[in-house]
Amino acid sequence: MSGDETRRCDWANHSLREQEYHDHQWGVPVHDERELFKMLILEGKQAGLSWSTILLKMETLCAAFDDFDPAVIANYDTRKVERLLQNSGIIRNRLKVNAAIHNAKAYFKLCRSQGSLDRFFWSYVNYQPIVNAWSSMAQVPASTPLSEAISRDLKKFDFKFVGSSIIYAFMQSVGMVNDHLTSCPRYNQV
Repeated sequence: MSGDETRRCDWANHSLREQEYHDHQWGVPVHDERELFKMLILEGKQAGLSWSTILLKMETLCAAFDDFDPAVIANYDTRKVERLLQNSGIIRNRLKVNAAIHNAKAYFKLCRSQGSLDRFFWSYVNYQPIVNAWSSMAQVPASTPLSEAISRDLKKFDFKFVGSSIIYAFMQSVGMVNDHLTSCPRYNQV
């Protein structure tokens, strides 16, 4: 490959699953409530793991967590939690499972105050993605002052697993920030 050819972001070159996610989802602006909630929960589940692990378990996670419907998840009881913890197809971490339930309840609290998850998140970027111009993955931050502020505000609504780095990864995944490298074909397409 010559120096002037474009190439996919480095992190997405390890598997076909990562390539497909990178090429079709990562960085594409999301405004659907259920998808925003799903990605918030999945980014929290990723903590301490790789995104490839989440992608590998995505289908099972969606099935196990009722397609991330906050109205359903908010009503999970201890029997449901125990069944989830026996499911080898998901991230079987009790704190993360309980956080999903807790966050489903917090979702409704936030929506009563802010109108919607979409309005809450996208208002931080004036409803337009932040477009960065990174030439290498080493330049891409793990968190920013903005992700710190969003994290802090989510915690005011009692959300769990929403630290600044988790929120920055969420912002990247739902297109609030375009962190495709300038050499990536997707840089100008999202």
